[in-house]
Amino acid sequence: MTKVGQKILKRLGTFVDVMGKTQNLSERFTCRKIELKLMPELYNPKKVKNIRKILGVSQALFAQFLGVSARTVAAWERGAKTPQDIACRFMDEIRRNPDYWKARLIESAKPKTKA
Repeated sequence: MTKVGQKILKRLGTFVDVMGKTQNLSERFTCRKIELKLMPELYNPKKVKNIRKILGVSQALFAQFLGVSARTVAAWERGAKTPQDIACRFMDEIRRNPDYWKARLIESAKPKTKA
């Protein structure tokens, strides 16, 4: 085992020992709390359609990709419904890195088989 590996194992052993006692971990180790600020953007009909167009897919494929029905996507694009926060967060991610999500779509695509 390398010296680095031995160091890691030794320190993990110390961590396990401290966890086994009633000693507060934050007294012995540096502990950080991290909070993500990921408030989703609000998506109006035009923004929903723009995100779909970025991916270059139909409403049906976009719906399948987001995990909603095609009717739901159509309702968003008409303004009859507003996307829920989770869908908005997903669309935020698509907007931030469209090339990655286009590649994921292509990777996920498979020809439909006849029944």
